[in-house]
Amino acid sequence: MQTKTATRLGLLPPYLFAELDRLKKEVAASGVDVISLGIGDPDLPTPQHIVDSLKRAADLPKNHRYPDYEGLEEFRRAAARWFERRFGHRFDPVGEVCALIGSKEGIANFPTAVVDPGDIVLIPDPGYPVYYSGCVFNGGEPYFLTLTKRNGFVPDFSSVPDEVARRARLLWLNYPNNPTAATVDAAFFDRAVRFCLKNDIILAHDSAYSEIAYEGYRAPSVFDAKDARECAIEFHSLSKTFSMTGWRCGFAIGNPQLISALGKVKTNVDSGVFQAIQEAAITALNGGDGDKLGEYCAIYRERRDLLVGALREMGLKCDLPRATFYVWAEVPSGYTSVSFTERVLKEAGVAITPGSGFGKGGEGFVRFSLTVSSERLTEAVARIKALRL
Repeated sequence: MQTKTATRLGLLPPYLFAELDRLKKEVAASGVDVISLGIGDPDLPTPQHIVDSLKRAADLPKNHRYPDYEGLEEFRRAAARWFERRFGHRFDPVGEVCALIGSKEGIANFPTAVVDPGDIVLIPDPGYPVYYSGCVFNGGEPYFLTLTKRNGFVPDFSSVPDEVARRARLLWLNYPNNPTAATVDAAFFDRAVRFCLKNDIILAHDSAYSEIAYEGYRAPSVFDAKDARECAIEFHSLSKTFSMTGWRCGFAIGNPQLISALGKVKTNVDSGVFQAIQEAAITALNGGDGDKLGEYCAIYRERRDLLVGALREMGLKCDLPRATFYVWAEVPSGYTSVSFTERVLKEAGVAITPGSGFGKGGEGFVRFSLTVSSERLTEAVARIKALRL
């Protein structure tokens, strides 16, 4: 029997990262010590007080059973308190907060709750690939908002044709931005909310990198905008803020109808976050280990300065990011994103991410991750410099 897969899988672009992973393994198998600056996975450990909290919680039999789909009320209260302390906005933890198995899960499931076949979804390009897959898996029609260096890697809502805006159901935004590291101010969200309310569009903001910032920059929330509660939902992750990528824990906060809709989907497709992890997440959200986040941001900042300075010395153009642990750099003349990535991997043993993997708008750029030690970063830079680009 010939196995037939769902046609929706054919809607996905070729998985460029799978080919690069294959090439990375091939280079490593040849004996090269590959330095990976590709994936955004913090190398800094989860703070010890959070780990200790998990150990204690894992011993409790009550946490060995199925968790609540929407999350422990104590977790949702901790998330709401953290959000109020950080952004100054109060939300009801019962009806306006939902626990997530990492923000990626919530981002992937949300279109199932709000997008019908034929609805247009406005997607930043370049952007996190899950925005696109969530759209097409639910029969949505993607409309890409091109982010360019000229426009500061932010979308121009006035460029959206009226007929597209009328059919649009959902708008994805992500600031601080992956992959470009672009940042915005609260006035940007004012414009976004006005655009969405005018056209009856749901605004979904992916705020995974809000706490990784430098030089005093404080990323705004979409809820800093007037009337955002009428149309918006925001996704937060503990992954980057607390170096908890493998723990898979986050939360969504916002409009109660949107939170309820997401919760209905989750009730039917998952079993919630392991309760011991939720208890550890409560510990994280409540603080209690000094300024560990500040310490980690200082480390990322040191790495950022090292990498940006070295890239500029090599003639690679890049901005100094105010947030995230990424550096978005232009490829040298004569290269595409993929050809430059392949040369750096094959000849220098350094893995970076081609911008085209995030959409057509990413062509001509590559993304460097700051998630290795300064020593390894220095070595990676020396290897790339030896290529004499």
